[in-house]
Amino acid sequence: MPQTETPGTEAAPRGRLRWWTELPLILLVYACYSAGRLLARGDVSTAVDHGLAILRIEKFLHINAEHPLNRLFRDEAWIGIPADFWYASLHYLLTPVLLVWLFRSRAVHYRAARTWLMTSTFIGLIGFTLLPTCPPRLLSAEHGFVDTMAQYSAYGWWGGEASAPRGLGGMTNQYAAMPSLHVGWALWCGVILWRHGGTRLAKVAGVVYPLVTTIVVMGTANHYFLDAVAGAAVMGAGLLLAPAVMRRADRIRVRIASRAPLFAAPVPSVPTASVGAETSIVSGGCQTSTGERIPRQRESRFGPGAEPDPSPSDAGDGTPAAAR
Repeated sequence: MPQTETPGTEAAPRGRLRWWTELPLILLVYACYSAGRLLARGDVSTAVDHGLAILRIEKFLHINAEHPLNRLFRDEAWIGIPADFWYASLHYLLTPVLLVWLFRSRAVHYRAARTWLMTSTFIGLIGFTLLPTCPPRLLSAEHGFVDTMAQYSAYGWWGGEASAPRGLGGMTNQYAAMPSLHVGWALWCGVILWRHGGTRLAKVAGVVYPLVTTIVVMGTANHYFLDAVAGAAVMGAGLLLAPAVMRRADRIRVRIASRAPLFAAPVPSVPTASVGAETSIVSGGCQTSTGERIPRQRESRFGPGAEPDPSPSDAGDGTPAAAR
């Protein structure tokens, strides 16, 4: 006999997420990230030493592409101004837009992608804390870098101190250059567009966006090339750690759920019939109209053990009368 589920007891899909729990979580993580960047300032002289050390390594390896790019952005306003808008905007716009799009249209992939992004972001925060680094734009003029964000600040909403809005430059950590999460988040966006975009245009954007962002962060003198490499490495580490983070989160969720019945309202118990109890008659409590009988049902006019005498009046249709 097939079994049916009691209505209301169907299991909800495992891991189903709700926007009213996801949004506060993402905002909390971003607030922790921003606060961590602000608190992990470090010593300025140490940050400058780290920046100069990175620059020396790049010159030794002949990978210091920051100088020619920065000169190009400085001299060509038609390149430098759009690049500044790119740096100051897309990092904070495209990433949350893709998160929302995944949540609404690719929900089965959302949790893994969100965990990857958050894990990598926290790894980057550790890097800011352990290795405060002065960006090229804050080095002394003898090193040949120009802060294009300050040069073209009249064209945008950012101030001369940083890519933050005017007057809020002091609320940012300008020595959080290593690793470059501008490049890291752009790489995350590129992978998401390539894997889940579904169109040729999305795949092209998935390749172009992280590449252009890498060029922009160097041309605007906000990061070294090795900062961009470190940003990509951080995203790789986050991708490897994300499954373990999700398993840990699942164990915590199960542990919390196992304690939930302690606070839930008690469920009333349904009494069960005792063994040997008298079985109720199926037709008990049923009533019929006056004179109405169930077909082929005879009235009992005899006591227990007596044999009824069939007669034409109570015999069924087509039943012969008994001989007298």
